[in-house]
Amino acid sequence: MSESPSANMAATLKSLPVDMELVLKVIPLPADVNANGDIFGGWVMAQCDLAGSVIPARYAKGRMATVAVNEFVFKQPVRLGDILSFYSKLVRIGRTSVTVTVEVFAERFKAQGEYVKVTQATFTYVAIDDNGRPRPIPKD
Repeated sequence: MSESPSANMAATLKSLPVDMELVLKVIPLPADVNANGDIFGGWVMAQCDLAGSVIPARYAKGRMATVAVNEFVFKQPVRLGDILSFYSKLVRIGRTSVTVTVEVFAERFKAQGEYVKVTQATFTYVAIDDNGRPRPIPKD
């Protein structure tokens, strides 16, 4: 996740999405950085998977598993000291699966109150039974 020349020209936002739900807020720790001082992409992916599971859990009403990462885009590096806000919204509910989108915004340590979109992803989760097989999502 090296910084691209356009990284310094990232659009800063004064507000966060109003059409999505805040599902996770976290600050990466020094153990989460790579040799370049940026946060590991895999760490960001794991946090996105956790954040993405919040909305599907309401529908699955039981055990579920990530079955697809349909899209994952790193737009800007995540730096030590950033406060990350993970926003999610429902994309689709199927018979056994739920698809959501997750957008991650960084509030830079030295620029409190300004946000930069650093990552966006789309995940699909499937409701599973005790044997790990897909099961219908309850209709209620």
